[in-house]
Amino acid sequence: MLGISSCLAGIACRYDGNHNEIKQIKDYLADHEAVLICPEVLGEMSTPRTPAEIVGGDGFDVWQEEARVIDKNGQDVTESFKQGAIRAYERLEKQQITELILKERSPSCGSKKIYDGTFSGTKINGVGVATAYFINHGIKIYSEESQLEGVLNGN
Repeated sequence: MLGISSCLAGIACRYDGNHNEIKQIKDYLADHEAVLICPEVLGEMSTPRTPAEIVGGDGFDVWQEEARVIDKNGQDVTESFKQGAIRAYERLEKQQITELILKERSPSCGSKKIYDGTFSGTKINGVGVATAYFINHGIKIYSEESQLEGVLNGN
């Protein structure tokens, strides 16, 4: 069984109250079970919520206390992001999930690119807070920009 970012399955949990539904994932879920997660919602953040970005590094740096997650209003939301990652991992572990499809560029779920913390739309190489936690706990991560057909078919 796979784990999947809730927004990719059509659940309106993005910061702006929308979703990032991908038809291929929605079709897969019609015939397969999966564990849907949104670390930000599990971190008790509202939907919608003020956009946030990692400042000073990426998700690995957040866990090392070298970077913070700051929202566009300047509020430090790092602890909510960390708690959401931990709660998401607990759900995944309970279901023995070892592979996840996560939303690229998210400050929680990005797996290759995230925004640089300036709210300018500039992307940098790096991972989100939850992704770093999942990787550190041995979960294999794919983004929705991966070759989904192979991931969804177990290849």
